Amino acid sequence: MAIKAYKPTSPGRRGMTYITGEKLTKKAPEKSLVEPLKGTGGRNMHGRITSRHRGAGHKRQFRLIDLKRDKPGMTAKVVALEYDPNRSSRIALLQYLDGDKRYILAPDGLQVGDQVLSGPGADVKPGHAMKLKDIPLGSMIHNIEIRPGKGGQMVRSAGAVAQLMAREGEYATIKLPSGEMRLILVECMASVGQVGNLDHNNVTIGKAGRMRWMGERPQSRGVVTRPGDGHPMGGGEGKSSGGRHPTTPWGKPTKGYKTRENKLTDKFIVKRRK
Repeated sequence: MAIKAYKPTSPGRRGMTYITGEKLTKKAPEKSLVEPLKGTGGRNMHGRITSRHRGAGHKRQFRLIDLKRDKPGMTAKVVALEYDPNRSSRIALLQYLDGDKRYILAPDGLQVGDQVLSGPGADVKPGHAMKLKDIPLGSMIHNIEIRPGKGGQMVRSAGAVAQLMAREGEYATIKLPSGEMRLILVECMASVGQVGNLDHNNVTIGKAGRMRWMGERPQSRGVVTRPGDGHPMGGGEGKSSGGRHPTTPWGKPTKGYKTRENKLTDKFIVKRRK
């Protein structure tokens, strides 16, 4: 899929780009694999905003993605490649020999008509899934489990890819897209290949309204707010630079300040991402 530019019919269109969908083969999702999706507006179960600047956006239906790949030994055929409004990657519709249909994350290079397999007998080809103990060292992988049987939780966004670096005992060493080296149990599943839609990060949004379609509302810079009740960096005569290191509205430093608190999994991180 290639990136194309709109004709500059308006200031918003000038410079705006989009990804063509010539490789997508189906527009309407599989009815049995969608669920209604209610917008949260960034609010939690108590009604409090926990993620700011969220709201509205286009209506979406949630596609049920098979992140576990728990049908080992059964071949599936790629029936269609589809757009998913809930994620940056594309999805592929599989049909198994028993008639069961499932969605998976579409890796780069997967095409309609291909056969995919999961389990110990699978080949090292894009879209195939197996446990880390069965994948050759040096292979590029995605959709990696953290706990066996829970389903893939890491390396799922468009263009993301990790590499299986080593195996020792019951742990495998994985190099993640951030550069972090992490130990994962060899019993965890992973899919072979790189997540597709590689050009996602090269798209120019072009106008504010396009972000509103995606559910992102406007936000004000801290230095333009009122002093006291607005932001720690607010106030000052005329234009000001804040007079201090950048902070959140609650006074915590940003830009490099470490907020990680989960010390229980520190022992699994071989090398930090920085």
